[in-house]
Amino acid sequence: MTDTLLELKQVSAGYGEVKVLQNVSLTVRRGSITALIGANGAGKTTLMRVVSGLIPVSAGALGFDGTDITRAPSSVRVERGISLVPEGRLIFPEFSVEENLKIGAYIKRVRDRQGELTKQMLGLFPRLEERRGQAGQTLSGGEQQMLAIARGLMAEPRLLLLDEPSLGLAPQVVAQVFDKIQEVRAKGVTVFIVEQDVRSTLSFADYAYVMENGTLQMEGSAESVRENPKVKESYLGL
Repeated sequence: MTDTLLELKQVSAGYGEVKVLQNVSLTVRRGSITALIGANGAGKTTLMRVVSGLIPVSAGALGFDGTDITRAPSSVRVERGISLVPEGRLIFPEFSVEENLKIGAYIKRVRDRQGELTKQMLGLFPRLEERRGQAGQTLSGGEQQMLAIARGLMAEPRLLLLDEPSLGLAPQVVAQVFDKIQEVRAKGVTVFIVEQDVRSTLSFADYAYVMENGTLQMEGSAESVRENPKVKESYLGL
């Protein structure tokens, strides 16, 4: 078993004739928190959709835990252990917290354990326990984000993809969400996170990539990326 859980090799992808990603190569190490940072429109969300199987690649290859998944549909990727928490949360607003969670355990591998997994998620996110019967639309933004993460975890992923989990949240709520992400990693889940809150993300990530215009411009330990003069100027305002 190698340290590499996810590997992209020279991946290009986009929307029809619009090319967004160009020759992207990266790895996500097993048990790590790996961050992808960059400006709006850089291609970060597209990359997350490619990894989850929502967008096909036009060139290159993807490997997950040593298996080629380049042409695997998204349903197969979820079964193998890849779970996406999309930008904007996208919970089911009229469904209760508990119903939203159970939807996350729809795949065959975990379907028979919905009750057990729901109990685990309510233990990990106590605020959700307090609101388990409430409709998703009645939750605060932070609670909805925790619900979205918990729903993603219901599939018992080995790789959790997080796309802008801090979007639209107050700073104190962002801190709570980031604390939960670190708890998730401590439980053995590898995390690949896209974030615009660069300062906070680089404080707890292990490794980081910087994307500009659909290509990777920089990579290294989160600390080295945080201390890079260009990153300080462009993303940290220093």
